[in-house]
Amino acid sequence: MKKILFAAAESAPFYKTGGLGDVMFALPKALVNQAYDVRVVLPYYPRKMPEAFVNELQDVTHFTVRVGWKNEYAGVKMLHRNGVTYYFIDNLTYFDRDGLYGYPDDGERFGFFQMAVIEMLEKIQFIPDILHLNDWHTAFIPVLLKDKYAWIDALRHIKTVLTIHNLKFQGIYDPVILDSIFGIGRQYFNESGYKYYDTVNFMKGGIEFADKVTTVSPSYAQEIQTPEYGEGLDGVLRANSYKLAGFLNGIDTQVYDPATDSNVRYNYDLANLDKKKLNKRYLQELVHLPQRDDPLFIVISRLTRQKGMDLLLQTLDNFLVQQNVQMVLLGTGDQDLEADFKWMQDRYPAQLSTNIRFDEKFAQQMYAGADFILVPSAFEPSGLSQMMGMRYGTVPIVHETGGLKDSVQPFNEFEDTGTGFGFVNYDAATLGKIMTYAHQIYTQQPEAFQRIIKRDMTADFSWRKSAQLYVGLYNELLHA
Repeated sequence: MKKILFAAAESAPFYKTGGLGDVMFALPKALVNQAYDVRVVLPYYPRKMPEAFVNELQDVTHFTVRVGWKNEYAGVKMLHRNGVTYYFIDNLTYFDRDGLYGYPDDGERFGFFQMAVIEMLEKIQFIPDILHLNDWHTAFIPVLLKDKYAWIDALRHIKTVLTIHNLKFQGIYDPVILDSIFGIGRQYFNESGYKYYDTVNFMKGGIEFADKVTTVSPSYAQEIQTPEYGEGLDGVLRANSYKLAGFLNGIDTQVYDPATDSNVRYNYDLANLDKKKLNKRYLQELVHLPQRDDPLFIVISRLTRQKGMDLLLQTLDNFLVQQNVQMVLLGTGDQDLEADFKWMQDRYPAQLSTNIRFDEKFAQQMYAGADFILVPSAFEPSGLSQMMGMRYGTVPIVHETGGLKDSVQPFNEFEDTGTGFGFVNYDAATLGKIMTYAHQIYTQQPEAFQRIIKRDMTADFSWRKSAQLYVGLYNELLHA
């Protein structure tokens, strides 16, 4: 049985801040059914893990990791779930904090984590055939395997895969970390290594040194090779395009199922879609909006400019004035955008509900009760909310980029095809037009709109298809 170890900074159901956490929960579970020994290693954030999981943890071993001039404790905890073994690297100095990221010492924190992952392998007697890394927090591991730990025979045959979930975040630091954290020389501090101008770039190192590089949608794999989306690494990605592939993320169709979801007030499926209307009434009641049959739009997103929230604000005033619609927004993000949405709610209290928080249960209730979900991201490596919306019969309106383009087929009223509404030109006027057009289809062509819903709910966004693509990639590496 082939062995795969995933390394990441987060994973549901233990803790997550976004799509990475969802993927780290669903993909390993899908691969268990492909006859792999699948394991995952994560940092242990004691303040963030639900108590039920804390009580399941078993202490496996502990050791020290040399971080520059210091010896740092590294405990290894373990639990089993859904056929997957999870390991957690314990160090209170680095991980006993209120948040997962965003600290001045993140370079040291995740530098320690990456060394601990490698040094853990022999101690737990699990040498993986494939080490599957995710984003910059683990992207330096291929470098370390070929540099700091190249002398360890047991590790020499490990194949590495790096998945880029969002290229915007790269882990860029002063070269002093080579000494102060990793204790390595500068033999790879060059243009074909991890050197980025005069800095060390974790992501660049991973792209250069990993055996394979993947992104979370085919379109994003092409986009990041251009200056517009490449975040300064487009040239590096073009040079490594021979080992780059894009596989569209899936969603956990057992968790996200309107027929069985315990968070949904009135469960439903294609055979009893009328119950979706009951969920709409319930959602309106929850957020204190008038219970009307007008189209109900939702936004479940980080409130940032990358997610197109500034674009939405620019068009929202006119849209709410001109159309009989309601909108419910859920998320946190940039303080100025949060304040603007709150101000907009005060201006249109019968049409807009702004909810500045993270609330997974409420998000499920929104999916179940809404008619449209807005995902106007400037760029979107994969996107999951549009797939979740479709699963619940909530029609997506998306900017045609990255995974949004790959997962949503624009509606064509002449051919009666499509699963949602898309726009190409990234500006507020175009977004306003496509929202207005979607509103018209809802009100003037209700039968066509119902057919869109049915196509959405029968679309296959399970991890089964994506897992097969990863299996093919792993097999290619193992038989090379």
